Amino acid sequence: MMTQLPTTPNQTDPWTHLRHLTPARIALGRAGTSLPTHAQLEFQLAHALARDAVHIPLDFLALSQQFTQHGIKTLQLQTQAENQQLYLQRPDLGKQLTNASIERLRKESSSSHDVVIVIADGLSSSAISHHAAALVTHLIPHLHQQGLHLAPVCLVQHGRVAIGDPIAQQLNATLCIVLIGERPGLSSPDSLGIYFTYQAQAGVSTDADRNCISNIHQHGLSYSDAIKKLLYILSQATQRKLSGVQLKDETTDEACLTMSQPRALLDH
Repeated sequence: MMTQLPTTPNQTDPWTHLRHLTPARIALGRAGTSLPTHAQLEFQLAHALARDAVHIPLDFLALSQQFTQHGIKTLQLQTQAENQQLYLQRPDLGKQLTNASIERLRKESSSSHDVVIVIADGLSSSAISHHAAALVTHLIPHLHQQGLHLAPVCLVQHGRVAIGDPIAQQLNATLCIVLIGERPGLSSPDSLGIYFTYQAQAGVSTDADRNCISNIHQHGLSYSDAIKKLLYILSQATQRKLSGVQLKDETTDEACLTMSQPRALLDH
């Protein structure tokens, strides 16, 4: 008959040495039949940060000022989702601009643009406040080097991914780049996503017409790697006149695939 070895009240999990390989909540240990106090507190903090990312309003004025400091013109726009509660309950309203925003865009549509960059708060204001300005200011010089004419950067309150479609259409922009706060997780409340559409059209373009580069944050994809992927997709889209499921990201840089360790978001 086998005898069970006694266990300590707070036994170390044998998977502890694997924790440095992933931000996932593994090897938390236990105290009796429960989590240790420190693990429970860490979970409550992560949950609070995720909730804050969704509900704390993005400071669009401060974001606009960051771009102004770099000489980048912006337009502040609003969707038909008038507040955060309505935005969460009615995703369709986050895809439609107010009449005032449409008029603002029409004043900028006298000439065609090659690219429009749209920044929407989405489901994580933290992602935009932490990453959007830095990523875009490093992306724009690459776009200028390719001879692309940029529309003003559009800052959209309560916007969904598809809000880029009517904006690109109003501005006669061939290439539409949407930066948006992704749904927060317990290990990444500030994850940024990039969605690209070639010749976006309101009410016509679908998710199948977009390319997505996601998981941009401190423990995920760096700005440099995200920009490399985006520039590859842009060049292929321009040559092949399409985007979405028919256009695959075939970048092979192994650095883009190394995402397990925290590292500098911008590699010099």
